[in-house]
Amino acid sequence: MLRIAFASSDRTTVNLHFGGAESLMIYDVSPGQADLVGIGEFMKAETVGETGRTGLTGTVQDKVLPKLDFVGECAAVYAASIGSSSIRRLMKLGIQPIIVDTGHEILDLLNEVSLALVHGGLAWVDRAKAKALAAPPKETASAGAPRHVLLSSIDDLE
Repeated sequence: MLRIAFASSDRTTVNLHFGGAESLMIYDVSPGQADLVGIGEFMKAETVGETGRTGLTGTVQDKVLPKLDFVGECAAVYAASIGSSSIRRLMKLGIQPIIVDTGHEILDLLNEVSLALVHGGLAWVDRAKAKALAAPPKETASAGAPRHVLLSSIDDLE
């Protein structure tokens, strides 16, 4: 099983920048199924230009830190965009950052991961799978959480 996060405002497509995401969804993905295990809601990030930072007093909050805490147990994060600083921070935590086109269907991505868990083909899934086998099991979805039945074989397409 792999835990994967998606930056999404509509809960069906990847459509947000990771750093500015107001919501992230986390799924546990196993061959043939995916369970929604968490939805994180974050305050809207305000964009401040470089000149806007001059003369600021007090502490400027790190808008990415709460998101990094939320996705801390994930193997990967899918987003429409991820800044270079966030990419470095995710990778330092052992989380694969994945940038996809805005509007990419989450269900399609879940199916892609499910197939890769069975048949390989995605290097990051192979690495995360090996790492997951060596780690203690994670807490699974609670009763009543949405579950998606996914593809685990190409034969399922027929």
